Amino acid sequence: MSMALADKSPGWIDWHPNPSKPTFVPPPGAVDAHCHVFGPADQFPFAPERKYTPCDASRDQLFALRDHLGFTRNVIVQATCHGADNRALVDALNHSDGHARGVATVKRDVTDDELRALHSAGVRGVRFNFVKRLVDNLPKQPLQEIAERVASLGWHIVIYFEAHELPEHYDFFTSLPTDVVVDHMGRPDVTRSPDGPEFGLFLQLMEQHPNFWSKVSCPERLSEIGPHGYGDVVPFARTVVESFPDRVLWGTDWPHPNMTTHAPDDGKLVDFIPKVAVTSELQRKLLVENPMRLYWPEQLAAP
Repeated sequence: MSMALADKSPGWIDWHPNPSKPTFVPPPGAVDAHCHVFGPADQFPFAPERKYTPCDASRDQLFALRDHLGFTRNVIVQATCHGADNRALVDALNHSDGHARGVATVKRDVTDDELRALHSAGVRGVRFNFVKRLVDNLPKQPLQEIAERVASLGWHIVIYFEAHELPEHYDFFTSLPTDVVVDHMGRPDVTRSPDGPEFGLFLQLMEQHPNFWSKVSCPERLSEIGPHGYGDVVPFARTVVESFPDRVLWGTDWPHPNMTTHAPDDGKLVDFIPKVAVTSELQRKLLVENPMRLYWPEQLAAP
C-alpha cells in the first residue's frame, strides 16, 4: 500500500489494504465503470485549487485490484484533486493495454488538438461536478460550450450532484446535447423513501430523458447503516436497475476519496451487485453490455 502524503486531508481514510475476494463472480468482460487514479503526487502533482488531498493510488494498484475482483476493464474518472490536469489519467490509459477508458475534466479554453489527444488516449467523456463541498460554483455557459464541443467527438457528460441539488440544475442537465451519465444515482438520501418525491424526481429524469444513464455505485457513501451489506441502499439501486436495465453502470469508486467512517472493502462492494441486479441477464447488462456500448462501441461493431 502506498504511503499517504504528509498533507493528506485530516480525518479521511486511506483505501482498504487487503480487500476480500468477492463471493460474486462477475461475468466475463465485466467493467468497473467508476474508479480513479491519484498521483503518485511526486510524478503527477495535485491541483493547487483542490478541496482535498488524497493518498496516492496508482494505475498499477488499480489494475491489480481489477484483476483481484475478477473484472476485465476500467473506466477511470478524473477526480477533482487533479483539476483539469489529466496527465495521471492519460498515463493510466496509455498503460492499460486497451482495457481502460477515461472521463476527463477540461476547461473552456481546451483546444481542439488537446481534445483529440485525449480521445486518442481513450477518453470518452467529460465530468461536471456540482457538489459544493468539492468544487467552487460552476457557471453554466462554459459547461454548455464544452458539452457542445465534445458532442462532436461522440463523448458523453458525467454529472455529479447531490439529491437536493437536482431541482436547481434540472433544466440545465436536460439541455445537454449528449448522453449524460449520473454518478451514484444522484446521491439519494436513503433515510427517505425510494417512493418519495426527492428520488421520484431523479426517476422522472431518467424516465423522460432516454439519453440519461445512471451509475448504481457508492453504497458506502450513501448508506446510513454502514458496511454490513448496505441494505438501506438496495431498494434505491434495485429500482434503477430494474427500471432502466439498458442505461445503468456500476463501479467500485476505488480508492474511495473523502471517506471518514470506514475503508470500504472492495470485495464486499462487488458482493453488493447481485442484491441490486438479481438475475444473470441484469448483471450482464450492468457490468458488460452497457459499459461496452458506451465506452467500447467499436468492439461491439466489429465482425
